Amino acid sequence: QLRLVESGGGTVQPGGSLTLSCAASGGISRNCVGWFRQAPGKEREGVAAISTPGGGTSYTDSVKGRFTISQDKTKNAVYLQMDSLKPEDTAMYYCAAVWRTAQYCLPTLSYNWAFWGQGTQVTVSS
Repeated sequence: QLRLVESGGGTVQPGGSLTLSCAASGGISRNCVGWFRQAPGKEREGVAAISTPGGGTSYTDSVKGRFTISQDKTKNAVYLQMDSLKPEDTAMYYCAAVWRTAQYCLPTLSYNWAFWGQGTQVTVSS
């Protein structure tokens, strides 16, 4: 079974940056991998997604231009580079994966995401 482990969360000031990592125990060469977040009292929302075979990426509107999702195929890892962080980015961030060979993936909860990490907390506060 594929296992995902997130790391890299922490506390930063507004305008700061963090890089989150999602390490997979096995290969993710035929998957969508997505980043999701959930703040207290709010619904879980999709943030970004990448197609591991096709390389296509997609982002929710609120993070476009600030966040970048990428993969390192040799390390079976997916990253989320977060720049210009805002207090409203504060949330628990999760990575997830689903078997899918499409060129593009969307950060939507409508996919049947089969594997989830444990989450890493991101706090943006002055």
